[in-house]
Amino acid sequence: MQGVGDKIMPIKVPKQLPARSILEKENIFLMDTERATTQDIRPLNILILNLMPEKEKTETQLLRLLSNSPLQVHVDFIHTASYQSKNVTESHLEQFYRTFGDVKNNRYDGMIITGAPIEHLAFEEVVYWNEITEIMDWSKDHVTSVLHICWGAQAALYHHYGIEKETRPHKLSGIFNHELIVPTAKLVRGINDEFLAPHSRNTDIAYDSIKDNENLIALDKSDDAGPFLILSKDEKHIMITGHIEYDAITLAEEYQRDKNKGLDIHMPTGYFPENNPNKAPLNRWRSQAYLIFSNWLNYYVYQETPFKWD
Repeated sequence: MQGVGDKIMPIKVPKQLPARSILEKENIFLMDTERATTQDIRPLNILILNLMPEKEKTETQLLRLLSNSPLQVHVDFIHTASYQSKNVTESHLEQFYRTFGDVKNNRYDGMIITGAPIEHLAFEEVVYWNEITEIMDWSKDHVTSVLHICWGAQAALYHHYGIEKETRPHKLSGIFNHELIVPTAKLVRGINDEFLAPHSRNTDIAYDSIKDNENLIALDKSDDAGPFLILSKDEKHIMITGHIEYDAITLAEEYQRDKNKGLDIHMPTGYFPENNPNKAPLNRWRSQAYLIFSNWLNYYVYQETPFKWD
């Protein structure tokens, strides 16, 4: 583990990664060196395929949630080789990222596939679709559990289970209420029977398409936003249709971005206090986010992954 003074993070990330200094200032959980070196466990190896355009923001959001656990976690970031984001410097990618070709001989305890702003395209029209499907197929034998977020969830549902996304007449953006329908699932232990979750997408996954698939379970329902948490019955795949990792201001930044582009965009639902975009929004989904990630790390990764891969 790399030191931060006389303390270290339970997540092993490069010392120069910008997200690290941000999280340290937030007093994110740190573990002292003596405790880390005497724990009779090995770090969990987590691979993050970051498809979001503003990669540094997504790194910080995901690492923050992964840090809320006594488990030691080593994180590798990869980006697509067939497409390079225009919103991140080449030096950042070279310093902190690898490609699938660099890690395909490795085995990982867990993997996260993020969202991507490409919902308007059919899956097969996405420039890097073949690369994504190769990675998803590879994960079946090389990763214990995979967490898919937003477009990553839609891609997994389509590729693994043949479920197509449905285009919405208007973008779904805002904070929506969800009701648990499988409260005994390990993923939602500690979460209230009703909880709030952020969504930002132009497409939907129909609840009936999940209900009718014998390999999937929808853990919640929402009249406005559809299912948020979807679990494969073999517990290999977890699909999150929204953005539980978002910061309080992320939807506001997206709303302003789309307005500046002249798009016909609605104000995010249930987000700004008194529906006033001049008032700072509050994070009302933080506890759910931490619980979902810690439950995933514990029950679906740590409890299931082999101590030594064959």
